[in-house]
Amino acid sequence: MFLGLFDLPWWGYALVALGLTHVTIAAVTIFLHRHQTHRALELHPAVSHFFRFWLWLTTGMVTKEWVAVHRKHHAQCETPEDPHSPQVYGLRKVLFQGAGLYRTASKDAAMVEKFGRGTPDDRLERALYTRHAGLGIGLMLIIDVLLFGWFGIAIWAVQMIWIPLFAAGVINGIGHYWGYRNFAPNDASRNIVPLGLLIGGEELHNNHHAYSNSAKLSNKWWEFDIGWLYIRLLQGLRLAKVRKVAPRVRLDPLKTQCDAQTLRAVLTHRYDVLARYARHLGQTAMAEIRERGPGTLPHMKNAAAVKALRYWLQRDTQELPAPERAALDQALLSSRVLATIYSMREELAALWGRTAHVRDKGARDRLVAQLEDWCRRADASGINALQAFSRELRCYA
Repeated sequence: MFLGLFDLPWWGYALVALGLTHVTIAAVTIFLHRHQTHRALELHPAVSHFFRFWLWLTTGMVTKEWVAVHRKHHAQCETPEDPHSPQVYGLRKVLFQGAGLYRTASKDAAMVEKFGRGTPDDRLERALYTRHAGLGIGLMLIIDVLLFGWFGIAIWAVQMIWIPLFAAGVINGIGHYWGYRNFAPNDASRNIVPLGLLIGGEELHNNHHAYSNSAKLSNKWWEFDIGWLYIRLLQGLRLAKVRKVAPRVRLDPLKTQCDAQTLRAVLTHRYDVLARYARHLGQTAMAEIRERGPGTLPHMKNAAAVKALRYWLQRDTQELPAPERAALDQALLSSRVLATIYSMREELAALWGRTAHVRDKGARDRLVAQLEDWCRRADASGINALQAFSRELRCYA
């Protein structure tokens, strides 16, 4: 039996497969995602090209196509234009056919040209990596067989399935379907743990959607982003330079009134603000719906209203299905408390659209006054949870 250059025990081959796939996922998260797509860090040309070469060997993915598909995902998240949303296609399809969805999206030349700008376009990219994307995969098979004999075929098979399963399937599928949320961006992104060693920190997907240009994906002290560890090591070797990380939320308990600093912090941390709003007001809103259930509101299905409210507390209602939207409207008409919670959140979210005016002093002062007025009305609402949130909002610094 041909054993190749290295004769290893079975667990040795398993460790080799895990190590090789780990290099691949590191290349995806550091090079394709954080460096090329979001420009969160700069890489030394040698490191950048190593990752490009390695991805050619192990995935056959073209940098420009991958970047374009991912940028479109952020631009059209959870809409029919999203290339791989489980909210649109269903979890099963994205989880098990995510690679097919990626290939379909990458064939749209106009989309690739629009969203793939700024990616490598040198002679090597045009003549080899893009033109002969499948050649690297075949070369990887030959290398694996030469090194590990017939076991190399199994190692190669694991390498080929790794990215389609974990990146295209788990991250794009489960990462937008199941898990916990630190922030409330207008999408279904979730953090899923503990998969850090398998998908390089990409399991912290909700954190990424809240601060997409951050080179660091972990946010809470107990979250571990192994991709960030590698970036720090590269930075220590002067092979990488971090351009941006998510700013820390800072609360000053001594603050009792909104000012320009509060406004800037609230706009910067808008998804954190909305997540805190959901945590503060969620129980109050749910209790109000259950108290005014089908017995009080015969035309409203209680379960649909609860589902709609949970959706709305985390996202805008534009994509809410018609039955849940109707149930939510009925609930808002039937409860002053729910109507107040709803309208106050909508007002707060409307601030994000005025970010461009912050540099103008007059406009900034008006926004500060609006934010303080919002807090005063929250204080006067008679809703304990809303009053507590108002006090916390003034503490943003």
